[in-house]
Amino acid sequence: MSHQSSRVVTDPNKLLENLDDLHPADIAQSLKKIEKEDNEQFLDVLNKLPEDILGEVLLELPENLKDDAYEQLSIEKLQDAIDELESDDQTDIIIDIEDYNKEKAQEVFEGLEEEDQKDINWLKNYEEDEAGSYMQTELFSANINELISDSIERLRVSKEKEELENIHQVYITDDEGKLVASILLEDLIIFDYKQTYKELIENKENNFSPFYVHDKDDIDEVAKKFEQYNLSVVAVIGYKGMLIGRITSDDIIDVIEQNATEQMYQLAGVNEDFEHEDNLVNTAKKRALWLFLNLGTAILASLVIGIFDETIQAYVALAILMPIVASMGGNAGTQTLAVMVRQLALGDIELENSKDAIKKEVFISLFNGFLFALIMGVIAWLWFDEKLLGVVIGLSMIINLFSAGFFGAGIPLVLKKFDIDPAIGSTVLLTTVTDIVGFFSFLGLAKIILL
Repeated sequence: MSHQSSRVVTDPNKLLENLDDLHPADIAQSLKKIEKEDNEQFLDVLNKLPEDILGEVLLELPENLKDDAYEQLSIEKLQDAIDELESDDQTDIIIDIEDYNKEKAQEVFEGLEEEDQKDINWLKNYEEDEAGSYMQTELFSANINELISDSIERLRVSKEKEELENIHQVYITDDEGKLVASILLEDLIIFDYKQTYKELIENKENNFSPFYVHDKDDIDEVAKKFEQYNLSVVAVIGYKGMLIGRITSDDIIDVIEQNATEQMYQLAGVNEDFEHEDNLVNTAKKRALWLFLNLGTAILASLVIGIFDETIQAYVALAILMPIVASMGGNAGTQTLAVMVRQLALGDIELENSKDAIKKEVFISLFNGFLFALIMGVIAWLWFDEKLLGVVIGLSMIINLFSAGFFGAGIPLVLKKFDIDPAIGSTVLLTTVTDIVGFFSFLGLAKIILL
């Protein structure tokens, strides 16, 4: 199949004619566009897709279209499509169908080959965040006493039968099935095929120590290893070091993308599960909850302003300058927050070395605080022809930017310490702090200095 660069075909007939030239991701994108125009045509094209690509296309479809697809496709068609996939993708589709319709999923499952059923049941037992739930059982392994030539012949036959794909290396196991070595295929082709793997490994010049993760490892930690060591695939071992599967980079890219999306949404107070829903009322309700929390914090800030109503009446200029102090604090805090949450997620900052991170953020905030205190102080003085007003806003700017840096760095660390995702509550807490500190310091200083 010759895959060309990303192309979206919106004409259903053209799409079916050009399937061989398109990647499953392109086909899924095209189907998404077709569905927007006409749901009937979308379902019609879906039914006409050949089994060997249907499974991969289903995996690429957006969540809201998957349910339509699973409802429309017959049990037999789904079974044939799943039959063509690797074990991890087979499991994903069965779980997807289960979420939509348990009975249909059971019927589809019962029609699969016994070996596929065994693999799916086994992979389904893993928790969602465990490495085992992302692995596939298909891999190329050889016994340590096997001749290299024999194993390569086995690989050739498996490739001909299309039982294996994306093979990067051969995993060597002992008689108990324990992983003992891993050899890249590009290295393997330069060795003498007449020797056994044992002879090859015992030649001390070569280092074939395998890179592996445990099936119960947290998938986020596995993703970090992929990034750290530039891996394209990693072996998965289970009980007593037995080789049980492998995780490939395409799944890890999905994990990284998922985590980044989740974090972005949480920082903005948006629930990802509801954003993909078609039901606008549900999505609006979910967002409203977060806005309701924001309303509470905004009222708190207004109460602080209310304490100083006489000061504001005496000095109307304060009402004009007030939003500047709060806005600068809020934005400085958001910068710090974004950096801290991301670094915590990537593991660049641990709770042990967090003091340095807080010091750094406080220093940056103070530096900017003094810089903008000077700029804003001069502007306020010239604007309202009042020197002391410049002093008030300058001092307030320093206080608020200091608190933005300190709390912007501190809040995510405190949440992390209590095992709460730092991305979830940080924004609301920080906005509350910068607004209240900003208004209180500005109006309080005005009361002391100006009145």
